[in-house]
Amino acid sequence: MTQESPIPPDTHSAPPVLVVEDDREQRETLCAMLDFEGFDHAEAANGREALDYLENSRAPCVVLLDLDMPVMNGWDFRANQLADERLSRIPVVVVTANDENLSDRFPGVVGFLWKPLRFEKLAAVLDRICPRN
Repeated sequence: MTQESPIPPDTHSAPPVLVVEDDREQRETLCAMLDFEGFDHAEAANGREALDYLENSRAPCVVLLDLDMPVMNGWDFRANQLADERLSRIPVVVVTANDENLSDRFPGVVGFLWKPLRFEKLAAVLDRICPRN
């Protein structure tokens, strides 16, 4: 009698996109867009959940980061991310309705997407950064 070996985890699939958005409806809409475009994704409702995810999961290809959230906002998430050498290398795209000189306040992010989010702009940014499954 032979014993079957466990199936190894799929290490060849593309890393997910981490969506950090407190508004459930906006988060679900964004995730539906990602599904439609062929990107795996993970979700967090605030910066604290996002940091917990990053500590315990495979690194995403990019973090789509809202700014105004309860518990831990996007500003504090980014400060914590940059303070951790391992996490600081993960690309971030800020997704926000706020447009007040954000590039000056968020050095090192790979892009900005403004709400209401336009599907084609999201796809264009992700095509630059993330592989598809």
